[in-house]
Parts: sequence; C-alpha cells; structure tokens
Amino acid sequence: MKNRKLRSLLISLGVIIGLLIIVAGAATVVIRSLLAAGIVSQSDITSTLVLGSKYFIAIGIVLLLIIVLLIVFWKRESKFQFWLKWESLIVFLVTIVVSMTSMIFGPMQGLMNANNAGTSINSISKELSNDGNQLTQQISSEGTTLLQNTKGYLPIKAKKVNVFGWASTSPFYGGTGSGSGNTSKNIDIYQSLKDAGFTTNQKLYNFYHNYRKSRPSSGSILGADWTLPEPKGSQYSKSLINQTKKFSDTAIVVLSRSGGEGNDLPTDMRNMAANQTYHGRKDDFNKGQSYLEIDNPEKEMLKLVNQNFKNVIVVVNSANSMELGWLKNYSHIKAALWMAGTGAQGFEALGKILKGEINPSGRTTDTYVYNLKNTPTYNNFGSYYYSGQEAAYVHETENIFVGYKYWETRYLNNQKGYRQHVQYPFGYGLSYTTFKQSMSKLNVNKSSGEISFNVTVKNTGRRSGKDVVQVYYTAPYYNGGIEKSATNLLDFAKTKNLKPGESQTIKFSFNRAEMSSYDEKDGGHYVLDRGEYQIQIKNNSHSVIATRNYNLSKKITYNTLLGDSGTTSNQFQYAENDGSNFTYLSRKNNFANYKEATKAPSANTKLKSNLLKTATLAQNYKNTNSSGSMPSQNQNNNLVLSDLRGKSYNNSKWNKLINQMSVSDMGKLITYGGYQTFPIRSIGKIGTHDFDGPAGFNSLFASVTSKLNTTSFPTEVMLASTWSKQLAKKYGEQVGKEGKQANISGWYGPAMNLHRSAFGGRNFEYFSEDPKLSGFMASNEISGAKKYGVYSYIKHFAMNEQETNRFYIKKDGSISGLMTWNTEQAIREAYLKPFRMAVENGGASAAMTSYSMIGNRWSGANKQLLQNILRKEWGFKGLTETDYFAGGFLNANESILNGGDLMLSTLGNAQVTDTSNPKVVKAMRRASHNILYTVANSNAYAKGHYHKGQSVLWNYQQTLIRYIIVVAVILLLLQILVVFLYRRKYVKKS
Repeated sequence: MKNRKLRSLLISLGVIIGLLIIVAGAATVVIRSLLAAGIVSQSDITSTLVLGSKYFIAIGIVLLLIIVLLIVFWKRESKFQFWLKWESLIVFLVTIVVSMTSMIFGPMQGLMNANNAGTSINSISKELSNDGNQLTQQISSEGTTLLQNTKGYLPIKAKKVNVFGWASTSPFYGGTGSGSGNTSKNIDIYQSLKDAGFTTNQKLYNFYHNYRKSRPSSGSILGADWTLPEPKGSQYSKSLINQTKKFSDTAIVVLSRSGGEGNDLPTDMRNMAANQTYHGRKDDFNKGQSYLEIDNPEKEMLKLVNQNFKNVIVVVNSANSMELGWLKNYSHIKAALWMAGTGAQGFEALGKILKGEINPSGRTTDTYVYNLKNTPTYNNFGSYYYSGQEAAYVHETENIFVGYKYWETRYLNNQKGYRQHVQYPFGYGLSYTTFKQSMSKLNVNKSSGEISFNVTVKNTGRRSGKDVVQVYYTAPYYNGGIEKSATNLLDFAKTKNLKPGESQTIKFSFNRAEMSSYDEKDGGHYVLDRGEYQIQIKNNSHSVIATRNYNLSKKITYNTLLGDSGTTSNQFQYAENDGSNFTYLSRKNNFANYKEATKAPSANTKLKSNLLKTATLAQNYKNTNSSGSMPSQNQNNNLVLSDLRGKSYNNSKWNKLINQMSVSDMGKLITYGGYQTFPIRSIGKIGTHDFDGPAGFNSLFASVTSKLNTTSFPTEVMLASTWSKQLAKKYGEQVGKEGKQANISGWYGPAMNLHRSAFGGRNFEYFSEDPKLSGFMASNEISGAKKYGVYSYIKHFAMNEQETNRFYIKKDGSISGLMTWNTEQAIREAYLKPFRMAVENGGASAAMTSYSMIGNRWSGANKQLLQNILRKEWGFKGLTETDYFAGGFLNANESILNGGDLMLSTLGNAQVTDTSNPKVVKAMRRASHNILYTVANSNAYAKGHYHKGQSVLWNYQQTLIRYIIVVAVILLLLQILVVFLYRRKYVKKS
C-alpha cells in the first residue's frame, strides 16, 4: 500500500513538474526565436521577466504549496489522496492559465500586438500593387544618373551584351535593417536587359553563379559581413574570355556596395570594427583601403574587360558615393551609370535606358571626390571614446561645411584645385540630349522681401528628355564673420518630358529670409548681412549658367524666421564644447585652421567631468520633485476619441477626453508604442499599426511579413536623385493609399539625416548631403502620405549621422549613446533644416527621436529640441517617439518630462514610474494628448464613429479570448469529471 501511494505521489509530482517544463521550454523557444530575429534584445527579455515575475512567482508558490501538501499528506487515506492529487493538478493548471493570460494581456501585450499584426492588416489590391511597381520603375528611370558618356556612346545599338561582375547576379535593391524592403518579387539586371530586347551571355552568368550563388549577409543591426564575392582575374579561363569576345564586343560591368542599420562602412578593410566581418581573401584589399574603393579582384576584372572589349559600360550600384577616379584609367570605358538602391522593380529601368527608350535625367545627391580621406569629416567620423570615461563621442568639426559646401567654398576661384579633388559635383548628371536654360530678371517686392524670376528650359538636342533647374544663392561673406558657404541650394524643379525644340518656363519664388544665416551672438537669431547676393541657376553646384544680383543696403535681423510660430534663440550652445577644446573649421582666411580643425582627436581626449554627471543617462536620472495638485482621472465625460477628429489641438474637449483615462491607461498608451499605438477602452481608442520604413512598409515580424504585399520602393537616395518634387509627392501618396488599404496608420519614415560622410551606414535611407534637397523631398512625401491618413514619423530627430556607437554596450552590460558635438549654427542650418521643412511645409505630425545625444543630452529627452525648437519655434502639433527602446540610457520618465510622448517598445521595459507625482502625471497627460491628436486625425478614424463600449481588442486577442474560454470550459469539465469519478469510486462503495 505504501509503495502504491509513494508511486502515486511521484507520478503526480512528475506530471506537474513536466507541465512546468513544457511551458518553460515553449517560452524558451519563443524567446530564442525573437532574439535570433533581432526583434528583441536580451535586455528586453530580462526587463520583461522582471516585470512579469509576479506571474511566475504565483506559479512557483502554487507549485511549492502543492509539493508540500503532497509530501505532508502522502500517507492519508485514498479518498483524501484522490482529492489532493486531482485538485492539485486542476489548481496548478488554472494558475498557469491565469498567469499566462495575465502575462499576455499585461507586460507581453505590446509584443503580442506587434507580432500578431498579421491578423488585422490587409493585403493591398493587385491594382494598387501594380501602381506601386510602376512608380518604383519611374523613380528608378528618373533617378538613374549618367556619369559618363564618351562621344555619345549611349544609347547602345548592340543586341548582345556580356555582363561582368559577380554583383550583376546579386545586386543591391536597398539597404538592411529597418529601412530594408521586401525584394522577393524583384526584377534583376538580367531580366531588365531581356525585357529591353538584349541577349546576355549565359555562360558568363553561369560562371558567376557557380562561383557563388548568394551574397553574404551584407549587414544587420547586430553585425555586418563586408565580403565582396568577386573572382580573381586568373579564375577567368581563356576559353571563357574567347567565348565572350565572340559573343559580343560590348561589356557591362556591375559593381555594388551596400549599407545598413547598426554599422558604418569600413574605412579600412584590413582593420574593421568588432561587429564587422570579412570572409574574402586577405589580399583582396590593400592596407588602408576602404570599402568604397574597388578591391584588387575588381581591378583585375576591369583590366581584363578593358583589354578584351572595345566598348565597356559601368553600372555603379551603390547608395554611398564611391571613389570612381578609376573610370579614367580604362580607355575602353565609354559610359558609366549610377543606380542607387532600386527597390524590387526598379532595375527594369536599366535595360530601357541602355536601349534609349528612357533618357536618364538623374542628378547626384552628394559630391563625388577622388579620395575620401581628403574630406573634412574623415578624421572625425567613427569610434571615439573619452579617455578613462565610458562615453563615446564624435566631434563634427567641419561645422556648416558639409559636402559641396566645403569644396565649393575652399576652392572658390581655384578651378585647378577643385578639379584635383572633385570628380562629380553635387547635382551632376548627363543626358542623351542637350538643354539651354535662360533666366529672367529678378522681380523684387521690397516690402515683403519676396523675390521671383522665371527660367525657360529648351531642348536643343535630338532626343526627348527631362532637365533639372537648380537654383543656388551666394551670400556676402566678411572674413572672420558669420560662417557661410560660397554657394547654397535654394530651390529646384524638374521639367516635363521635352521634345526636341520644345520649351518650358518655370517660375521660382522665395523670400529673401531664406538666404539668411544663423548668428549665435546676442542670444541667437537669423540675419541677412548687407551686401550683394548672387542668385544663380547652375548645372550643378559648381557650373554656373546665369547669375542675377540682389543688393541689400543694410543688415536685416529675424527674431522669428519665416514660417516659424515662435521666436528664435540659442538652444544648443551647450553642445559646442565638451571641455577638450577642439577646433571648428572656419572659412576665415580661406580655411587657415583646416589642419587643426580636421585632425583626428587625441586618444587622451577627456570629457569635462560635470558633463558626464549631468548627462541625460538613465543612471543619472532621479525622480523629479513633486509639485502641484494631482489631476483628476477616471471621469465619465461620455466622450470617445472619434468625437475629437478634426478638432483643433487646443480644443477644450481634449482635456475632458483625457480626464476619462486612468493613470494606468496613459501608462499603457505611452509605454507600448512599438510598431503600434495602444488601444484604450475608456475612450474608445482602437489600436493602430505603425510600420517601418523609408523604402515602403515592412516588418521584422514573420506573421506580418507573410501577409504584407506593399511596395518595396527605391531607396531615398534614388528618390532624391530624381530631383523631382512631383515624384516625391507621388511616392508619399502611394504609401498613403497602401497604408489605408492595409490598415496601417503610421509610417516610420521618411528618414532625413544628412550624408555627413560617405561611410554612413544608413546613407541609403537618407536623401542627400544637402538639407534643402532632403527637406523638399521629405516634405512632399509626408504631405502625400498625409492626404490618405498616414502619419509619417520624420526621423531620426536629430543628429543621427553615423551608426558607429549610435548606442553601444558598456562593460557593465548597460547601453549608452553617442555624444555629438557641433555648433548651434551647423545644427540649425544643416542638420535640423530638413526636419523644419518637413514640419512647416509637409505638415508632419509625428517624429522619431534618435539615440544620439546632442552634446550630453539624449535627443529623446532633450527639452531644447523637443519643446523649444520643435513645438514652440516650429509650431509642431503631434507626437514624438523614441527610437527602439533598448533600455540602458533610455528613460521613459525623463523622456516625457522633457517633451517625449511615445516609447518604441514592444515589451514592458519602457514604463513610466513615479506616477504618484502630479508633475509626472501632467506630463503623461500631455504625451497622451499628442498621441491621441495624431491618431484621431489618421486613417484609423476616417471611416466612422467608434462608440464607447465597442470592442477595442485586436483580432488575435478576440481569438485568444475564445481559446481561453475553451480552456476554461475544459477545466470545468475536468472538475466535473473528477467529482464524477470520486462519487463512482468512493461514494457508491460507502
């Protein structure tokens, strides 16, 4: 009898522990898959487990209690044993169900919402998908840039072509990370050539395909493999070369370079960062050679092609500007085309351009130089740490002189020096035809400061084509005065398709305030110095077509810049000096301080101690002092969010609506902002979907990806290279239409940081080195998407110009940010200008802040940036969201108290604490207001009225609840069965 009871006890314990192991094992599998996919980090899991520990504690306590009861009472009579075992099992199962349900609908809800978005999004229609593909092809057609066309070689007459370069079999359609797109249904280079009527050499294709079938992982958030799979020259057999020569005398060479989130491109392929790998041959790159130079196998291939083919065309497939001086070294290279990331369908343009069906009209978005080591940013871009202090930094010592603004200023009136350094100026591009541009006189309204003029463009060649009118200005510079570039892009326009002999007149109008410079003196303001202003139309940043002068007799000061809502004043002077006394580049005496300003920082550079202590790092945060009276929440005002749609931001009903929310409601709304906005029952707020990224909607979550068939657009570099505001508007409208059909309301794009360096890992998802070009493209995208109810998250706000140390893991395992130092003038004139245009011209109502720290203040908790500039100065109405909430130096309390609203968090690691403090609760109310205002005016509320009491649950939640009900019924039936078995076994016997 004892043995039977002991055996029964052990079996009972085994069953219960086995169930626990199964649950734990399933959780482990899920966690590992999330980690492997990069959806969450280890710190996310840890923080969520800490928050969810109370649910696991309940399971542990019940299990421990059951074990104790089974051991203590294992000698009791059979009737008692029967009840103890079965009721223990049922109680344990109920505990697991209740705990897991509480966990899923508690701290795991954000992740569950994001991971199950596929249950509530829709596939877009075939017709809309076709529209997206057509637009992608049009953008690539107009964005492809003709860099070289010796003696008008293109378009080509050949029908057969040899395609060289392994990259031809696996080109880059975009970049990696959140800005990537779905290219599973792509058109590759060979398909493009075939569709245009060309025949390609299959034996050459097979040679590359057999050499390597797929490209190595070109980049991820966690690391990158920069291997370039290119055969050595000796690997091309003599028979293969002879066969290619017989096949055609024309060769197309394809070279590709990639970039991605989390990693900047290597400046030295022999000495890469810890999270970068290279599996190519050691001798492929010479010592000190960068990723943006051609490697030795590529040189050998180019030499081989040049020796054996009369006509060579090069296709440069890279969003990052490469060193292309080698194009001059091969006599048979007749033409070169630049194609940045094309999206899934964009390569279809290549064959049509080569054939002449499309006349290329793209222009460069960056300055192409012969040697990137000579750029003023080179020595101050990358990984730098303060000596003896665990803090990363970057000194942006070039000041306002980013890209062409340096080269055009440094070599003003020095054509020889300019040509030694610059190969292709900013805004450069050739055509198959010729154009003549003529500029009218200026029409000046002296009272308003409005200046207007016309530009007439005539096609003087023999082919139809489009031209780009580029308008620049030069402001008077006084040696040692306010820093100014010798030329600045002011505006641009693209013509319609002009037939030979056809003309088009385009009117330009602007206010003279747009030519002002920021002056930090006397508190800060914008000024127009007295003197002569040159307004020019150019072929590019360097080649002048016509000039008109505007003279200003006296200095004008602007305390409120045109378009702003508030007054201007210094906000970022604290970010100019970290205590190490580095030097900013100055135009004074023609950059006399160039060597000192652009040198690499010393290894002994130290951060002023108080700047580390006062930095907006989580470890420095202390609960704010309690002040004021606690707002009254949980009121019943009988409002739902849809009642506020279309109401002004300051409408009194917003306060009444927010009064209905509990502090817990506001906390959930703020915390769970990862790829969504959270549903709130008390105000009838449904949940919305917010998706990545700048190249069209995409998602890291498998359940979404399988259903998402939205367009994979070209990269923002390709869009910017069209120099077409109209195409940018169409791009945004297509995103808006797709979002509306797919049930997606928020779009994590466009991204508009600058190409400060050619090595920027995310240059593919940023437009240009120029703020005006970036701002015009972005604002048109945003207004286009907004037309169909999609709110665009302008990002990364601000100063996210490099990926290196964007956030880095410290020795103690915590995460910290990159301290970025620059002048107030440069921050405003260069890095903030695209965002200002996006708000004031594009109507942006959402912004994603960056990991970057402006000086020692994290952008996501930077009062000067989020309140003083964005809201007060620019008049922004809407929400701000952090970049992915990875813990570490990020702090939700600090963010909302300084102007942040939403946390890009799928887990519970971004919770607002200290909610008994009236000051914190008031900040939560403001944040909730901003989020709700944005969502109420989106496509989520375009179709109808949502009533209080109507379900705000996601589809998957409704399904889960049905499953929970089924499980509850099963447990109830199990309990009934236990009672039945007990009665049959024991009651009848008695």
